[in-house]
Amino acid sequence: MGIGLLRLQDAAKRVSGGRRSPRFALPPLPSPPLLQKFGWAVGLPGLALIVGVATPFLASRAERRLDETAGPVVRATAETGLEPWLRLTVRGRDLIATGEAPDEAGRVAALDRLKRLPGLRHVVGRIGIVEDASPFVWTATRTSPERIELSGNRPVEIGPQALAAKLAPELPSETRIVDQAKAARGAPPDFSAASAFALEQLKPLAPGASATIADTTVSLSGEASTVADYEAVREALAHPPTGFTMGKVDIRPAATPDFRFAVTRERGGNLVLSGNVVSETAREAIRAMADDAADGATVDDRMQTARGLADGIDPTTLGRFAFQLSSLLQDGRVTYADSRLSVSGTALDGQAIGEIDALLRDGRPSGTRAGPVDLAAMPLSPYRFMVRRESDAVTLTGHLPDGATRDRILATLRPRFFRERIVDKSRIAEGAPPNLAGAVEAGITSLAMLATGDIRLSDRSLALTGDSLYRESAGRFEADLARRMPAGWQAQAEVKPPPGTTLDDPAACRNSFDRAINGSRLVFAPGGVTLRAEFYPTLDAVASAAKACPGLRIEVTGHADPAGAASAPKPALDAGVENTSSAESGKPRDADKASKPVVAKADKPHVKPADPKPASAKDGKDKAAGDKAAKEKDAKTEAPKEAKPAEPEPDIARQRALVIVEYLLQAGIPADRIVAAPAGRANASGQGVGLALRS
Repeated sequence: MGIGLLRLQDAAKRVSGGRRSPRFALPPLPSPPLLQKFGWAVGLPGLALIVGVATPFLASRAERRLDETAGPVVRATAETGLEPWLRLTVRGRDLIATGEAPDEAGRVAALDRLKRLPGLRHVVGRIGIVEDASPFVWTATRTSPERIELSGNRPVEIGPQALAAKLAPELPSETRIVDQAKAARGAPPDFSAASAFALEQLKPLAPGASATIADTTVSLSGEASTVADYEAVREALAHPPTGFTMGKVDIRPAATPDFRFAVTRERGGNLVLSGNVVSETAREAIRAMADDAADGATVDDRMQTARGLADGIDPTTLGRFAFQLSSLLQDGRVTYADSRLSVSGTALDGQAIGEIDALLRDGRPSGTRAGPVDLAAMPLSPYRFMVRRESDAVTLTGHLPDGATRDRILATLRPRFFRERIVDKSRIAEGAPPNLAGAVEAGITSLAMLATGDIRLSDRSLALTGDSLYRESAGRFEADLARRMPAGWQAQAEVKPPPGTTLDDPAACRNSFDRAINGSRLVFAPGGVTLRAEFYPTLDAVASAAKACPGLRIEVTGHADPAGAASAPKPALDAGVENTSSAESGKPRDADKASKPVVAKADKPHVKPADPKPASAKDGKDKAAGDKAAKEKDAKTEAPKEAKPAEPEPDIARQRALVIVEYLLQAGIPADRIVAAPAGRANASGQGVGLALRS
């Protein structure tokens, strides 16, 4: 073999004139000793090179021929207007077949045609059959910045190419869609719109994110690429396609190296939240704290969700501390940045600067440091104070001029709100307008007759807002409040009446009344006519039932005291009611006046001293006649005295009934629909006050 190669080399040299041609050059042959040693094996590298160059060329030609012959088989699986369900990939002399046949006969026919193709060695893969999918689940996963894989189920009427064409506008041009989903029946209506929506949300998410459609529910998980991308996705998810709802959404915010948080208090009390927040849960907690700190003012949330808060710092604790500092500002900002807390602006009052310094020194959240403090102190303008009534508490906030004014206001509150907790958050500061305490007392009187509400004082103006307990009294608050205000003060009221409903069904009205009085006994203290705290729920329920049912007529019967109880003092009807809604009682009604006992004056008789002179006969006759006349006169005078009975004990049962009637009248029940039982009628002490319907 080596001699043959040498001769071939010599022939090539002769043809080229002694020069080696670049195109037909052969590698230098080994020396004869090597040929003698290895023999024909010396030519194997050259043979391998020839085979290596020729094989791809020959294989590509075989693949092209196989692909061309398989094309008609693929096209034959297409139904009218749809893509072929059979998909083939050529790999050498093998075919990789995928797809879902509409039925078993179609699958067998396609496989038979493929096996008869010339040059085919094997059919690899599995051809399935279209089935019903329940639930119908489709998933898109971003595996890399340029690749999105589809898996799960795809509607049988939408082929891979058609779906890719619909989804392409939602993705960057360099992104490739790899559809590995299987055709199935049971897709939700408007699947194309939902899948496009899902892929659009994957664009701003990092690789590894996925979007899933399960029937009519869209779920999303992943991590945002940037802080702005997170906000954009959250906003888009608030508006899913028509007919679809959002399921589980688990999107991690992007990390930021410059995590900061700030609370800005504007002059007037409005709050602005800016910077970053670690999660939506933390945002909700901070918003709740902001609403409470704003105390009715507006809250502007400009926070962006991001990761990056230093380890060991609790976001809720940080937010609570920031709002605590901001409450000591008239206006200014509390900022957290680079683990430091700084404060700037105008202090609430003179003592607030020291309080802020103390909080930053001793009360900072764990993991934070004290930053710079730049505060100025200015006189309060406007001078503000507020009393807020809620269902179980009355809260005082703002400023008062001194401790004596605070004590006076608290003394005004306690008798009117003895059922509620009184929470005093007021502060002492100079600059209060004249007659502040009188204006607050006037406002408290009106506030006591509201279900909920508040009074707000700003310099010499007072505003009352809230919900009235009774529809009939809602329109009287502004006039009553203006009449009670000190000179130089202005007042306005915005009170909403309670919603009213009217029942015309007698049976329903009777049931409503029975529910109001069921399970409670109204028993006064022995000898007393003062309403007790436990009476109010029952009486308010009776008032509501009566106002909703115009046909109800109510009779109130008081109760007597047990034997041996202390005698009752003569009650004054107006002073007997310790209730917020009777603070503005009107003039006593005639019936009330008639019920009070009348005490007659006892005039002392004038006694003339006896005459010591002896009487003459004539005088004796005259005296006898005079004595007779005097006796008759005395008899006439003494007769009424003997006829006048002793002053009767007050009818305490009726007095108690009248107290109840007075309360219910002020609660809004018309006077012609409620009466007290006549004098002399009383329930036993154990029965308590009787509330009954009369015809």
